[in-house]
Amino acid sequence: MEEGTRSGPLTGLRVLEIGHFIAAPFGTRLLADLGADVIKIEPPTGDPIRQWGTHVDGNSPWWSQHARNKRCITLDLKHPSATEIVLGLAASSDAVIENFRPGQLARLGFGPDVLRGARADLVIAHVSGYGQDGPYKDRASFGVIGESIGGLRHLSDHAPGMSDLPPVRVGVSIGDSIAGLYAAFGVMSALWQRDRAGGDARPRSLDVALNESVLSMMEGMLPEFGALGTIKQPTGSRIATAAPTSAYAASDGKWVLIAGNSEPLFARLVKAMGRPELAEDPRFIGNQARVENVEVLDKIIGDWTATFTAADLLDRLTEADIPSSLVYTAADIATDPQYRQRGMVQDVEDPLFGSVLQAGIVPGIPEDPGRIRWPGPPLGAHNDEVLGELLDMTADDIESLRQNGAI
Repeated sequence: MEEGTRSGPLTGLRVLEIGHFIAAPFGTRLLADLGADVIKIEPPTGDPIRQWGTHVDGNSPWWSQHARNKRCITLDLKHPSATEIVLGLAASSDAVIENFRPGQLARLGFGPDVLRGARADLVIAHVSGYGQDGPYKDRASFGVIGESIGGLRHLSDHAPGMSDLPPVRVGVSIGDSIAGLYAAFGVMSALWQRDRAGGDARPRSLDVALNESVLSMMEGMLPEFGALGTIKQPTGSRIATAAPTSAYAASDGKWVLIAGNSEPLFARLVKAMGRPELAEDPRFIGNQARVENVEVLDKIIGDWTATFTAADLLDRLTEADIPSSLVYTAADIATDPQYRQRGMVQDVEDPLFGSVLQAGIVPGIPEDPGRIRWPGPPLGAHNDEVLGELLDMTADDIESLRQNGAI
């Protein structure tokens, strides 16, 4: 553990992660990026995410980012020795974040009452598929299930009638990550109330459900149904309430997003297209008219974009000050000067890969920035350090735990 150096505004905060897969670990990574001392407990076989994604010599580049800035220890939570270790770590932690099924941690002997026996004001965040109560609480779930029942999988699809293929996935486990983000936000809210001047010094339990986290992002979907009885439909590349906003093909097969949906933007766009008369066409005067005639409008724009390469098209759109972007791949992101200058794409030294690209830290805090202190560590990398530093275990104590299968 690095001492004497600030690593962000959460320096000095300690969070115990008893999590696996994505949701809870994503939330703790956000806290670790801003300086928190996150201690992650993994089973001796490792978090399953270590095995996900394409491997390099048996190691996952994803893990390098997913578990960065955390001190990782191994522990068999069912082993008799686990109780002393978990409670000892909880005693020196400000918060615990876990994502077992509801009640599972208690069945292992680490329910909230037990953990708060070690520290009475401990903040505990529970992340689960459907929450800690309700008729679905015991159902199995993953991020994709939360995305489906939360309404996202329906809205991320092609427009009705465009495809007979299954509803389109966003492309990443966004439901898990949103839940992790809410868990991190909830932990900091609870700690602020507990620890601020005049705070109440009370413990708090946070209940974060994957499906509810996704639903909270669905904008007007539910209010529109409640007020109007309308069921919001997927729109593919378009926005149902504004036009033109879509992806258009360039002559080299690349896709470019163009958002020209305000009156000044539309006027500048059609001028750049060499079609200024379209701004006075009754079919396209005002956003509502453009939405009603979006098929015709998108055909006109698409015919124009198809006459340029993506690079030439973007030059013209940038010159006209039209919001636009190439549909980026990982290769485009890796070399983008905006990302590079702001440190959002970083080359991180990792003993397993030599160097690996990672996304930077959000939010940026110039006065007290977080930083990538180390990449996702090897299995059990911090066993000796954490157990020795926080639980005063000797080298012989730790070796005994290793020999009897506890760690």
